[in-house]
Amino acid sequence: MPLPRLTHRQFLVISILLADVERGRDVRSRLRQAGVRQTGPAFYQMMATLEDGGLVAGRYEQEVVDGQIIRQRHYKVQAAGKRAWMECRDFYAQTIGSLSGRLAFAR
Repeated sequence: MPLPRLTHRQFLVISILLADVERGRDVRSRLRQAGVRQTGPAFYQMMATLEDGGLVAGRYEQEVVDGQIIRQRHYKVQAAGKRAWMECRDFYAQTIGSLSGRLAFAR
């Protein structure tokens, strides 16, 4: 089985997006809760890479926050993103399964 094409951060982002469409700032908040420290520009660069790869789709929506109209970026996982996520999940599940007998010493 080939190595997964998703990085651990990309896997986590797609995991977050599997449930529903999310605002970029909410995805960043969930990543911080998971211990991921990343600047805003680095986050949006990663999201652009996922969009360019057809794994997620992003769109802007106008929202009113404290009386100000702002544009929020919203993201949704695409079918290709779900497939990549499942391939990554299956790769690690299979790897763990095949190594489980040899990993007993690590406990």
